[in-house]
Parts: sequence; C-alpha cells; structure tokens
Amino acid sequence: MKQTKGLKGEKKSIIKFEFNPKDGIDNPALSLAEDTDGKRMGEPRFYLLNKGSAETFGFCLHEELGCQGHIIRQIEVGGLAQRRGLQDGDRLLQVNGHFVDHMDHNRVVQKIKASGNQVLLVVLDGDSYEAAKALGRDLSQMLPADIRPRLCHIMRDKSGFGFSVSGPEGVKGTFQLSVQQDGPAERAGVLPGSWLLELNGASVRSYSHAQLARKLKQSGSKVTLLVASTAVEEFYRLRGLQVTAALADTSWLPFKVRELHMVKGPAGYGFLLKEDDCSSGATGQFLWDVDAGLPAEQAGMKEGDRLLAVNGESIEGLDHQQTVLRIRSHDDQVTLLVIDPTGDEFYQSIGLSPLLFFEESDPASGSRMPSLPSPSSSPGLCRVEVGPKRPGSWLVAAANNIGITQSLHQEEQRRLHQAF
Repeated sequence: MKQTKGLKGEKKSIIKFEFNPKDGIDNPALSLAEDTDGKRMGEPRFYLLNKGSAETFGFCLHEELGCQGHIIRQIEVGGLAQRRGLQDGDRLLQVNGHFVDHMDHNRVVQKIKASGNQVLLVVLDGDSYEAAKALGRDLSQMLPADIRPRLCHIMRDKSGFGFSVSGPEGVKGTFQLSVQQDGPAERAGVLPGSWLLELNGASVRSYSHAQLARKLKQSGSKVTLLVASTAVEEFYRLRGLQVTAALADTSWLPFKVRELHMVKGPAGYGFLLKEDDCSSGATGQFLWDVDAGLPAEQAGMKEGDRLLAVNGESIEGLDHQQTVLRIRSHDDQVTLLVIDPTGDEFYQSIGLSPLLFFEESDPASGSRMPSLPSPSSSPGLCRVEVGPKRPGSWLVAAANNIGITQSLHQEEQRRLHQAF
C-alpha cells in the first residue's frame, strides 16, 4: 500500500472520483435538523449518484489521522458530487444501505467501487458527526432501519409462483403482490403487500398489466423479482431516489459467492485454472480438474466454478497470465472468491456483479471486501491511494514455479490453462 502525506501528522487513504460535467441537478438530498442539548445537530442526508461508465463521481474519500470516520474531501468544482450537495468534511455513514462507519476504510472504498455506475450514499455533516461521537450516540440509530428492497428468486411449483398481481386499472407500472402462504414466493422472501419494481432485471415502470402477465409467462419455471414494502418504496420515492437491484438485500438468494482458503500441500493445490468464455460472451477464468483429497477439494472448490477474486483483489479485467501471477504471488497459501455456474449465470442475467453482494461470513477472520482493478484505460473506475495495511487483512497467495501452457479453444481462439 502506498502512504501519502498531507497536513503535518496526517495519514490518509484516498479514493478519487471524477465527474460528468454534463450531468444535471435532479436529485437534491433531504436534510432535516434537530436541537440536541441546545446544539443544532443535522440529520443524515441521502444522495443517489449516477454516472456513465467512462465517468466518475467527483469526490475523494479520506481516512485522516486524528479524525474519526470516513471523510468526504476534494469535491470537484461543478462535479456530480458537488451538484448533488455533498460537502467537504461530510462523514460517510452508509453505502447502498450498508452501515459503514464501523468498517475498515479499505472495505468502504471497495463497497463504492463494487457498486459500479450508481451508488446510494448517506452522509452526516462533520460538526454533527463529531458532536454525536462526543455524546456517545449510536450513529446507526440515526438511520432508518430496513430500507433495502429485496431481490428474490422464485422457482415455480405445481401451484405456480405463489403470488398474484394487482394494480389500478389503466395505470402502468404500479403492481402490488398478494402472496400465497408458504408458497414459492413467500419461501423466496417476498412479503405480502410488496410492490414490484423489477422483473428479471428489467424495470416494470412502463409495463401494463397485460405486458407484465406476458413477461411472467415467458419466464418459464423461474423468475427474479425486485420488491419493496410500502414503507421502503415510500422512503425512496419521497427523496426522489430510484430503487434498483444494486441496493437490494440478497439474503434470500440461493446464489452465493464462496470464499476458499487453501494452504499448499506437497502436491500443490490440486486444480487447473483455465481461460474460457462466460455465458455473457466475456472472457473468464474457470476452475477445473479438482483433485480428490488435495487442498482445493478440501476447501470446497467445484469443477466449473468461475474465479472472481484472488486474495481480496478482483480479477475482473485481468487476462490469464495476470491472474496466474496473482495466485503465485506468495509461497504457501491463497484465498479465492468463486461462484458456481448456476450462480454465475444468474448474476449475468440480471447484469450485476456477484462481488457487489459479497459479505465475509466471519468478520473476525480478517477477510476483506474484494477490490476492483483500476486500469488507467478505464477512467470510470476509481484511483485509490491507501496507507499501510492493517492487521487481519486477507491471507496472501501461493503457487510458485509454475509454467504457463497453451491450448486451443474449440472456436480456434487462444485459451490458457494452468495447473496448481
């Protein structure tokens, strides 16, 4: 990690977000205030930032020695963040509905990066933040509870999907769900009275009732719904914020990113890394030839898993040789994030990265959110400069003295594979 110097005695880790000058002011944040112990204390403010794929958000996120919290700094003049209303010194409390004030700074940076081109931020002004900390207030209690929509994947049974749809006659895009007790929809996490927002990754805002019925019929035996309770829908609507799947609670989804930690044995890890095409047409790195009884199988690796991250670093955008170098960067152990083919197909079908929803299952283990690469050719990604690693970061990789061999893909394209 690279350490940067600012003011005397200051340590900071910075995430740089540039901006889209063409973007307009269409999402002012709602800001309230209250009187606490005779002092004016602000309320958390909500900002939904949308950018193009070749653009950035227009602010830096600092961690500063002697100051608490994740601090908004270096707001670009005329940039997206400034036009939305972010202020220098604001403290970041939430990212896409996740409370982050207690999190390691690097993890917060990765949550923003994994969000892609849209992120929902909740901030508190610096003075109010310091005052709340001095008073010993629990900042999470200043935020409304359970404001996340739900992403639910439903498998049809003999009775159907287990929900019915109603809405005002002649009004497009307004659909409320009645849910069959203990039916497929309820088991998938859909609450009675939920409002339907997206169907199979597409907004239903422009659908008529007949169009929705046709789309449901075309879904076959499975359907993915983004739904929100009345309270959640109203919360976002009153603030002029669009609810999308990137904000969703995915607790009910059967598709999970898996974390595999392996210590290298005398015969290696026992798997083959092979480059091939994903179902989306992009190139990916896949895990094959998992040897029985060796570390890879013991860690839970399955043939056909797609590799997502190595030692906390996403491999998105990396080629085969770069990925091999990541794995062999140390001598005797490696931690991988993988997803099985069914889960991979699901996330590609709704256009979201599985890493967006990854959460380590055991914070005490020291695992961190994976980070996305920031190649200079991709100005829409974030430039990050961070200070020294803290204790408890991801275990580093292993696999040395590896030769790279070549094979031909069935479509005559060059593909690489590597045994570990």
